[in-house]
Amino acid sequence: MTDSVLFNGVALGVSFINLILMSWLGLTVLLNTRQRTRGVWLAGSGLLIGALFFLCHTAILGLGPYFQSPELNGWWWLGWLPLLLLPLNWYLIAIWYAGLWPDEVRWPVARWQTGLVVAVGLGLLSWLIVGHPLPTFAQVVQVDLSAAAPFLLIYPAYIVLCTGLAGLSLRRMDVAGRAGQDTRRQQARPWLLTAAYSLVIISGLVAAVIGWTTLSDPALIPGFRLTTLAYIATGLDVLIAGLITGVVVLLGQAIVSFEVFTEQGLPRREFQRQWRHTITLAVGLGFVISVGPVWARPPIYLLLAIILMVSFFLSLSHWRSYHWREQYLRQLRPLVASQHLYDQLLAASPAELDDETSFTRLCQDLLRAEFAQLTPLGPLAPLMQPLHYPAQAPPIDLPRQLLAHFRSPTDPGHRLSPDRWAIPLWSARGLIGVLLLGPKLNRHLYTQEELEIAQASAERLIDARASAEIARRLLALQRQRLAESQVLDRQTRRVIHDDVLPELHTALLMLDGSPPHRQAVTALSTAHRQLANLLREMPPLTLPNLEKLGLVETLRRLVEGELAEAFDHVAWRVLPESEIIAARLSSLQTGILFYAAREVLRNAARHGRGQTPNRPLSLMITAGGSDELSLCIEDDGVGLTNTTSADGGQGLALHSTMLAVVGGTLHLHSEAGQFTQVTLTSGPPAQI
Repeated sequence: MTDSVLFNGVALGVSFINLILMSWLGLTVLLNTRQRTRGVWLAGSGLLIGALFFLCHTAILGLGPYFQSPELNGWWWLGWLPLLLLPLNWYLIAIWYAGLWPDEVRWPVARWQTGLVVAVGLGLLSWLIVGHPLPTFAQVVQVDLSAAAPFLLIYPAYIVLCTGLAGLSLRRMDVAGRAGQDTRRQQARPWLLTAAYSLVIISGLVAAVIGWTTLSDPALIPGFRLTTLAYIATGLDVLIAGLITGVVVLLGQAIVSFEVFTEQGLPRREFQRQWRHTITLAVGLGFVISVGPVWARPPIYLLLAIILMVSFFLSLSHWRSYHWREQYLRQLRPLVASQHLYDQLLAASPAELDDETSFTRLCQDLLRAEFAQLTPLGPLAPLMQPLHYPAQAPPIDLPRQLLAHFRSPTDPGHRLSPDRWAIPLWSARGLIGVLLLGPKLNRHLYTQEELEIAQASAERLIDARASAEIARRLLALQRQRLAESQVLDRQTRRVIHDDVLPELHTALLMLDGSPPHRQAVTALSTAHRQLANLLREMPPLTLPNLEKLGLVETLRRLVEGELAEAFDHVAWRVLPESEIIAARLSSLQTGILFYAAREVLRNAARHGRGQTPNRPLSLMITAGGSDELSLCIEDDGVGLTNTTSADGGQGLALHSTMLAVVGGTLHLHSEAGQFTQVTLTSGPPAQI
């Protein structure tokens, strides 16, 4: 070191910055990884080894400026261990990252060069431990390095070899292999290439300094002074340490922005914020340490300044975290706030649930996506139309093979392209939808927090929209049934009052007179027929015993009893497994499925022949299934004129809604003049 306190402080401050940054990165990689693979261990241990070097370096600089402490030789020798391990570690990281290390068992692809680097590195390490080739620190200060010339001349060639081969490995990265298919590795590659080129420059500079110092004889240089050499050495030390700081920042950016060394599925936004806070803290402390010795007399003042600086940056970090938390809450509040569903349903004219606004805020304010689509699937699909962002964006068809990638709720999603995602949405009944996300407007990667928020928010949107639609349909149908009941009651009263009672009164008058009994009988017959027709139109009061007879047998009795004369031919196809599945259904599922099937059968009997009463009408009922019971009811009647909706009328709208409540579905397919097919599913038995 020199006799300049400020110059020495700058060298100490830069070394201290590297110590903080490398320690934080190394510990963060090892502690925040999902699975500690070879790459994780190489990156984490390499950063900690670098931190060990700057720990020794900072200790040596702190023991100056005259280097007379007996502890210097210990720190000097300990500092050479990371100097030998770091080049080898960096080379191994490069070939792993580039995909030249196929798996955890086989030897790297570049066998000869890897063997050469490993052999030279381990040979130098063994030489250092066993042979003790290093000069003492006093000899280094006196530039007396002749005894250690062989070791000090081989070491520069070793570091240039390691950094050069590492840079070449990153340049010829296996783009067609596993490493090239990882989008994060591809996007982090420029950062690591820049770091690799910088390390080549640093290793060349270090090699030149060591070679010149080792081969030069200061006594032979006229006018040579040790103080001049001290300034030169300190300046080179600051330059090299500053370049290493730049390399550490590049590596840190690759780690926190893409998390290629933590084996995480996606980068985390909080990780990036903490990295920026750590850089700010390290630079602040480095500045205090650099200028502190100039004015800190006695040293306790420097210690107090460091304590105040740490307190300030901790407070600043907490304030920034609180600020980000408030910003997140503002962005999330529209997605989690109440939509006053109860008030809307009870209104005289219920409004549609405004889920498009919530979806737009999610995609625009929180995710900043270029485009997105929310597609409901399964039993909730009939209750909700897909949502698009922007609203005028064209619909996107889901690839058929996409759903095969979603196997459990723990799946984070499927990457369709480097910047497009398909996120599965789940409920207790299984897959309920897919959220397609286009690239971000700023072309950055989606973070882990963003995709988790998007998944949770989209699941809530589907649940809320489906629940609102179910409630709206039930309330609307209930209002309609009440109105129809009032109309039927008025109609019954009118028929009895205006038609039936006058006929009976006339008959009574005729019976009181002379003998024209035939006219009285005719009048009474007319009244009897009207009453019979009225009773026939009313639904039966007796309910089937589903628990005793079973679903299929109850449907069979319905067809053979109430609907015996409705069809010319009825065919049954009951698979053996259907009885087993039906027995596992809950009473609620069985009841809902039966009444839905009864509504379908009655519709077929009432409307199957259309306007031709003599038209032949056949019925085919199929019961089967694997995980859930499926009933397929098909007739060869006139069909329906409108098949765009799975409801097929107000009656089926009610039953499709009730089936959706228990996880079932109602699908209708009809061809005008040919057939009508309705498929009912019960939903998984184990979920109820």
